[in-house]
Amino acid sequence: MDTTKLLSLLRTCSGSGSKSLIRAKLIHQKIVIQGLQSNIVLCKSLINLYFSCQNYDSANLVFRTIENPLDLSLWNGLLAAYTKNYMFFEALDLFDRLVQNPFLKPDSFAYPSVLKACGGLGRVGCGKMIHTHLIKTGFGLDIVVSSSLVGMYAKCHKFEYAIKVFDEMSARDMASWNTVISCYYQDGQADKALELFKKMRDSGFEPNSVTLTIVISSCSRLLDLERGKEIHKEYVKDGFVFDSYVSSALVDMYGKCGCLEMAREVFDQTPVKSVVAWNSMIGAYSSKGDSKSCIELFRSMHLEGIKPTVTTLSSIIMSSSRSAQLEHGKFIHGYIIRNRIQTDIFISSSLIDLYFKCGCVSSAENVFDKTMKTNVVSWNVMISGYVTVGDYFKALNIHEDMKQTSVKPDAVTFTSILSACSQLTALEKGKEIHKFIVESELESNEIVMGALLDMYAKCGAVDQAFNVFQKLPEKDLVSWTSMITAYGSHGQALEALKLFHEMLQINVKPDTVTFLAVLSACSHAGLVDEGCLYFNQMISDYGIKPRIEHYSCLIDLLGRAGRLHEAYGILLNTPDIKDDVGLLSTLFSACRLHGNTELGERVARLLVEKDPDDPSTYIVLSNMYASVNKWDEVRQVRLKMKALGLKKNPGCSWIEIEKKIHSFFAEDMKHPQAEKVHECLKMLTSQMEKDELPAS
Repeated sequence: MDTTKLLSLLRTCSGSGSKSLIRAKLIHQKIVIQGLQSNIVLCKSLINLYFSCQNYDSANLVFRTIENPLDLSLWNGLLAAYTKNYMFFEALDLFDRLVQNPFLKPDSFAYPSVLKACGGLGRVGCGKMIHTHLIKTGFGLDIVVSSSLVGMYAKCHKFEYAIKVFDEMSARDMASWNTVISCYYQDGQADKALELFKKMRDSGFEPNSVTLTIVISSCSRLLDLERGKEIHKEYVKDGFVFDSYVSSALVDMYGKCGCLEMAREVFDQTPVKSVVAWNSMIGAYSSKGDSKSCIELFRSMHLEGIKPTVTTLSSIIMSSSRSAQLEHGKFIHGYIIRNRIQTDIFISSSLIDLYFKCGCVSSAENVFDKTMKTNVVSWNVMISGYVTVGDYFKALNIHEDMKQTSVKPDAVTFTSILSACSQLTALEKGKEIHKFIVESELESNEIVMGALLDMYAKCGAVDQAFNVFQKLPEKDLVSWTSMITAYGSHGQALEALKLFHEMLQINVKPDTVTFLAVLSACSHAGLVDEGCLYFNQMISDYGIKPRIEHYSCLIDLLGRAGRLHEAYGILLNTPDIKDDVGLLSTLFSACRLHGNTELGERVARLLVEKDPDDPSTYIVLSNMYASVNKWDEVRQVRLKMKALGLKKNPGCSWIEIEKKIHSFFAEDMKHPQAEKVHECLKMLTSQMEKDELPAS
């Protein structure tokens, strides 16, 4: 049987089925029997056939049985087959053998394959060696080889080298333009990607679907809706057929830019929707917290037989969390359990966040208990979750549990746990966290240091707060405000006002929170005229409309100074605040402080009208009557409280001993050492009574 006949038979074996493989082996056998195993043409066909059947060992055997393979195209064909099938190690090994062959040298067809193998394995060192060799041999001038070099550096995330090679190319192909545009995008320089896109078009190249996908994604990252719309409109007009990748990028771009109607229009017009397109549309609704639309899309996706990915599920859970739609989140959680989907850290964390946002703490704890605790994210979401629901003790406890593991805390961990320390004024615990921050080398992190400053400020450690403030890498408005608040809250109003003026001198513009801190400082120090001045300055100089909190400071300031009727006049003459219970309560307390029973009774009547079930009004009124010996009125107020079934809410106090926080409620016996505590109190009370007895 001659060579032509054998080649014809090999061509009939095309395909990857088992029958094709059996026929190929029979023909291979005939080739060997006839002594044609070194025939280059037959060997090329056999190698390609075995690769198409995914029988790589037989393909290698064909090459190895050639006595003296001196045909370079045979080597190049095998190199290309290896890289096409992601057999990068084998490709590099074959190239090494080619380089060492004394009779052959790699040509411009060999280098693209081996550079692809270097990129696939991330072997930039090997790629650089080949690059040097290309410069020496002159093959680097070849457009396909140069383009492959650009691709190799891009795959190895050496974007600066990829761009340099591209800039030095005398001629460029479409692949090299796309690769470098992608480099800029991946390197976070989406604006540069768009600039290069314009240069590409000016150079006479028209974009393909790869180019448009990257360019539209760049518009998405920059939230440049106008540019994205312009590109979309132009290529629709030119009759460009958008594939699923471009369509998905458009949906994502419109969604992230808040243009949901356009995103949905593109999505609905996409004939074949990939899972990426579904995820982009679901992600667009998720970003707006529209969990209902996410669920509807999820059901449609299921009906069309598209299997959801981790991204799909995470997006829907996050949308449920944003909108606090517990039912929608539970639906997805149930789907995950029923389908035995292996959850990753993102899904678990999203579920924990959802349950905390919806107030289902026990459900969040159940998810956490079943989660692998090797990732800092799951610990962080638990700590921040407890802080969000106000359970600061549990936040500290979970942080202690985290310390027992080998998981290293990050900036988010420290920020959340410092917030818990701030709320509990747990100074010793906060100092301990400060040491960990130093050990973790996070002293240059602005967010962490801002949280540390806030913790020291709220714990009354003003000097430590100022030390942190001075060491901040950059002082933003939040840090200035925190420091002003710290001084003002702890009786150092002059220092607070001095700092405020320093802030103004370096052109940091105050906001509503800053003025609140300044007014609060004036209130604590009784600086009435200064407080009124800053209140007016806030309105006239900075155009800030006062909120309830600002009026609260002003009423408190006037109330402390005994200017009760002035404060009452402001309340009555300002429509936005005259019915506010909090402001009335502030003025009511001031009336009691200054013994103004007449005005106090008027304010009390207003308070009872607004909130008849609040026991604090009756208690303050009762105390006010008692202070001026109006015992009949005291008795009447107490009887009314009893008739309404009102009781004073129990107070809570806590103390930090040896870095552990102990909480106590009135008439509470839940503390493990409650009996000892009460026994100690009895002893102290007894001793105090003895000390009070007059000497005989």
